[in-house]
Amino acid sequence: MTENIKNENAPDYENPKLNIENIENSEAEYLLELEDPLSEPLQVKIEKIKNLRENSKDVYSRNFKPTTDTDTLKKKYSDIDNQQKIEEVFLLAGRIMIFRKHGKATFSMIKDFSGQIQLYLNINNVGEEKYNEFLSLDIGDIIGVEGKIFKTHTNELTINVKDFILLSKSLRVFPEKWHGLKDKETRYRQRYLDFIVNPDVKKAFLIRIKMIEAFREFLNNKGFLEVETPMLQPIPGGATAKPFVTHHNALDMQLYLRIAPELYLKRLVVGGFEKVFEINRNFRNEGISYKHNPEFTMLEFYQAFSDYNELMELTEELLKFVALKATGELKFDYRGSEIDFDCKWEKITMIDSLKKYAGIDVDFKISVNELKNIAKENNINIEDNAGKGKIINELFENLVESKLINPTFIKDYPVEISPLARKKQDNPELTERFELFIGGEEIANAFSELIDPRDQFERFKMQVKSKDEEERITGKIDIDFLKALEYGMPPTGGEGIGIDRFAMILSGSQSIRDVILFPLMRHEKDI
Repeated sequence: MTENIKNENAPDYENPKLNIENIENSEAEYLLELEDPLSEPLQVKIEKIKNLRENSKDVYSRNFKPTTDTDTLKKKYSDIDNQQKIEEVFLLAGRIMIFRKHGKATFSMIKDFSGQIQLYLNINNVGEEKYNEFLSLDIGDIIGVEGKIFKTHTNELTINVKDFILLSKSLRVFPEKWHGLKDKETRYRQRYLDFIVNPDVKKAFLIRIKMIEAFREFLNNKGFLEVETPMLQPIPGGATAKPFVTHHNALDMQLYLRIAPELYLKRLVVGGFEKVFEINRNFRNEGISYKHNPEFTMLEFYQAFSDYNELMELTEELLKFVALKATGELKFDYRGSEIDFDCKWEKITMIDSLKKYAGIDVDFKISVNELKNIAKENNINIEDNAGKGKIINELFENLVESKLINPTFIKDYPVEISPLARKKQDNPELTERFELFIGGEEIANAFSELIDPRDQFERFKMQVKSKDEEERITGKIDIDFLKALEYGMPPTGGEGIGIDRFAMILSGSQSIRDVILFPLMRHEKDI
């Protein structure tokens, strides 16, 4: 019968005689600066550190170099039987996660980045003093161990420890292993703790890391050059959103955190960089939801001498490549739906999608009032000044978007909501623009770029005159960008892909916060 280890010589967590008055050392003073009064478990930890220092023991050691990790050991020795003897001695470091005491022997579990592995300590192997020193350790302490690998009679791969060293003492008390860390606010706020006690959390971020590596690999192989453009911009552009505003003291000028890198990347195309991409951080001073975070990551790329039709083919090839590289799969479960990347990726116009998925037959011949009545019949609120294009888009977003589960390209967007896209030659009410939807979410936005400076100037003016505040802010006329267009920009296709949302799909995550290492959180005191 195993038991959770408890050091009989250490102060009891429930000992009423223990209080901060009899704990006088640097750790107590430090922690009192952070919180007062100290909890009983913290006082116990402080007392342990005090005892270690009084006995000239290192609390935070140095110069321990592991020779292996848990994943390497498991891959190499998972097939040995419990009769085999491995003579090689290994050095391994990790965080203590479990204690189980069996009389004069103790089993423990330590965790490093690659996984966790069992330790076995026997008083006869390490000596009584060292054994008792091990028993005084706590869950969360980081140790270095030396020992040989073997399998127990239950076939558990284990390190037979012959020596160990405390590398870093954990002051804080960890959540109980069997309860884990459930509270979402705590998980997002203390992501480091989330990784330690919830092993599955790491999988989503490993997928994200592999995704970004794969995006770079694919685009580099296609001849794209990775570039960097300004995050601080004098005029926010490239999208319609409310920006974060700041001030540069030395130049005494107002600046904006970028909402998109688009206008700078296009300047590079004008300058002769025919294939460019940037994996960039964008900032939008807007709400937070399961798919929105004020700071987010986009892949944006531009290719000269191409259009939105060519980009659709490139996008399908790109995302399949990335999905396979990051997960090895082309089918995913996301928010209760099964998504199949190996199916035929549908291409359909916005107006046709309304007829197919919502049973609504509309076009630009219908009057604004008729469109508003259709919206009203479907309980969709429309702004008084909305034109036909905005109303059609509202109908689409409310009635169609959530039904697009497998990859679907929605193309030919109204000019009114596409200020940077080239107009369609056969219908000037529409643009050569598409958005890709997967799992009911917009994942990519692309278009044949507007390269006519006069047309672009008129679109900017329409935004400036808009009654919508976000359109007015991001529609400020960027004279330098217009000047760049005046020098001549080749026909170009450009696209932005939401890294965070795509990571949600590939990892099956429920919230964008599950794929952002440190999402923006409200101050704890405001909760």
